[in-house]
Amino acid sequence: MRKLTAALSLLMLAALALPAQAAEVAMLDWRRALMETDAAQRSMSELESRIGGQQQQAQSLGQELQQMQQRLQQEGELMSEADRQAAVQEFQQKGAEFEQLRQQVIQAQQQAEQQFLQEAEPKLEQAVDQIIERHGVEVLVEPQGVLHSDRDLPDLTDEVTQVLNSLF
Repeated sequence: MRKLTAALSLLMLAALALPAQAAEVAMLDWRRALMETDAAQRSMSELESRIGGQQQQAQSLGQELQQMQQRLQQEGELMSEADRQAAVQEFQQKGAEFEQLRQQVIQAQQQAEQQFLQEAEPKLEQAVDQIIERHGVEVLVEPQGVLHSDRDLPDLTDEVTQVLNSLF
């Protein structure tokens, strides 16, 4: 992914250095192209099925923590010291459990994303090369890298997604 990012950055700098009339300039949102592929959607569905239970459990625990916090704020002064301490201890215990679940979900998401990007990088490069050749693009920029253009730049993102779908 670093090669692709570096190449896109170089292309963006070249686009700024060259007048737009001297080169065929196009735009590509490579992140969107990847994430809209069928393979990315399958990967996200697989991840959801793997960690969906943990996400639901974390969400339920988060709601329970909010209710406990409200109860402690509203009724804490009326509780006996022992009851208040027990409620605070339970709140802290559930808070730690919530944080652990949250970290597991985040880690699983990051690992799945990294695995998908490693698998997709060569295919993305191949798809981008095909589209560049097909359109005779001399300069390819990311949408976030375009500071100004007097004309609408061709957006090749959907076309790259289509080629990626055929490669996965």
